[in-house]
Amino acid sequence: MLAALRTLGWIACVVYSTIPLFWLTIHPRAHIWRQRPGSPYKILVPLWILTWIATAAITYPWRALRVYATPWAWLPAAFLFALGFLLYRFSRGGFSSTQLYGLPEVLPGHHEQRLVTTGIRARVRHPVYLAHLCEMLAWSVGTGLVVCWALTALAVATGALMIRMEDAELEKRFGGEYIAYRRRVHAVLPRLRT
Repeated sequence: MLAALRTLGWIACVVYSTIPLFWLTIHPRAHIWRQRPGSPYKILVPLWILTWIATAAITYPWRALRVYATPWAWLPAAFLFALGFLLYRFSRGGFSSTQLYGLPEVLPGHHEQRLVTTGIRARVRHPVYLAHLCEMLAWSVGTGLVVCWALTALAVATGALMIRMEDAELEKRFGGEYIAYRRRVHAVLPRLRT
């Protein structure tokens, strides 16, 4: 059972760690993706799946190497899983499905120009990314795998770059309103009081 959880954790961290790379292919060229006929996801999703395969192939030799091994690590991991799922749930508040899936960034005619600054977004600008981080940390803590911790560190580094690019794009779309919001609300680590 624990061996299966470790394998599942490695695979989950492979996928989660590539999310910033997926968005890094979008944000710097959002205007180009919007100009293409048809859905750019026909190109982007297969590219993303290739990054899963490449990341899995690169990390495969270290998939069983552990920093520690204790079933007690799953207790704090369970808390992190629950927190991540709660953040995903709160992230839907005030956001449409098209916004959650990034359609305004890549599809022409999906420019839903609505800046949401209420609900959880009054405390953290990117709650979905915080939820991703909680899930990766949960797998890292629970499995104790070196590869999960390394992929989490990679996701944090590439995620910071991705957030900068996304913030720049949102500033272009919303101007001063977004600048004021960015000054008031942290990107990923929430303010407990508004």
